[in-house]
Amino acid sequence: MVGTDFWLQFLLVLMCLFYGARKGGIALGFLGGVGLIVLTFVFSLPAGKPPIDVILTILAVVCASSTLQSAGGLDCLLQVAEKFLRKHPRYVCFFSPYVCWFLTVLCGTGHVVYTMLPVIYDISIKNNIRPERPMAASSIASQMGIICSPAAVATVSSIAMLEGYTINGEPFDFIDLFAITIPGGFIGVFFVGLFSMFRGQDLDRDEKFQKLIAKPEMKKYVYGETTTLMNQRFNTRQWFSLWLFLGIIGLIALLGMYPEFRPTISGTAMSMTQILQVIMLTGGALMIIFCGVNASDIAKNSVFRAGVAAVVAVYGVVWMTDTMIAAHLDEVKSVLLHIVKESPWTYAVVLLLVSKLVNSQGAALAIVVPAALGVGVPPGIIIAFSAACYGYYILPTYPSDLAAIQFDRSGTTHIGRFVINHSFIAPGLIGVISASITGYILATIYNFI
Repeated sequence: MVGTDFWLQFLLVLMCLFYGARKGGIALGFLGGVGLIVLTFVFSLPAGKPPIDVILTILAVVCASSTLQSAGGLDCLLQVAEKFLRKHPRYVCFFSPYVCWFLTVLCGTGHVVYTMLPVIYDISIKNNIRPERPMAASSIASQMGIICSPAAVATVSSIAMLEGYTINGEPFDFIDLFAITIPGGFIGVFFVGLFSMFRGQDLDRDEKFQKLIAKPEMKKYVYGETTTLMNQRFNTRQWFSLWLFLGIIGLIALLGMYPEFRPTISGTAMSMTQILQVIMLTGGALMIIFCGVNASDIAKNSVFRAGVAAVVAVYGVVWMTDTMIAAHLDEVKSVLLHIVKESPWTYAVVLLLVSKLVNSQGAALAIVVPAALGVGVPPGIIIAFSAACYGYYILPTYPSDLAAIQFDRSGTTHIGRFVINHSFIAPGLIGVISASITGYILATIYNFI
């Protein structure tokens, strides 16, 4: 049974997480420092260990991804995606979520959805398809792709934290993670698209929409001009940066599948955490050398800024929570082990709620996974419910959701009167729950659990 000190410290941690998440950006990491000060100076707890390996791995991935954006390779990829969607406009409710999910898997960031949203709106409105259907689904799918990507902060955090543990009697390999998350994400996005095909009224039957476009100036505003990347021409260096980035992701996957190809010291293969760091840094260097990237521009783009914010958030909150959990390990272990053993889905619920609290998949995993491993939750359960790290659609406060609302000039993508009844909560719950159930079934089949 946990004592009063635990609950006071737990309340402190929640307050720091909640206030830091409301302030946004790197404030979450700073508030972790405030909590750490109180835990050590007031409650006299020994300071835990900052997550150095996780931070360095995230930083390496962020550097490579932001270099790709500066090189223009990201725009090349988005142009290919747009060409595909415009060839199949009638199926935009199904294909646009999959395109955004796949772009995130390749690039490791959900920021790709911002460029695709106006394109998706243009395709849907010009084909008399309710824009809410593909736009809300695409925003959700883009975030579901994060835990499926070898280049995403959340994924590399999980890989770093699970390194050294065993799954089904074998040392953890990051392929174990993707064998669960990628099929789970693919199936989850399918159900998101299926639901979106039938949600809301058709535009010709929507009285609110018909009233809006009854005014000529509003009809012109709603239908607007075509937004497109189709007319842009990219040079050889920009295309090469894309192929180079995809190549380093493929190399990482190859080395993960075949440990015998990794450098070996005293009979032990180099860890995948170090492999990932080295290859990502090398990929960034090659793009600077061969793709004409100005190194000073890398730190100015959106991918780099978001990545640095993630590093600071992980640094502060993980150090704070590790300090609290380590001090009460025996008490927490006896309670949580029994609960998770009886009802494994409770781990997913905790992860989902923490994700909403901190508005970050990487930060949620960095908080929950070490604590869960510390109290003895099997790594197989952690991998099985990885999809539950995405819960910040519960309230419509995440930038990609807000962007979808702004880009939808028809007003169909919306926040309801009671806030909680918004366009994203239904597809979000459907996608994450179906992906989590799929993950648990696959983990059982693979004997991970």
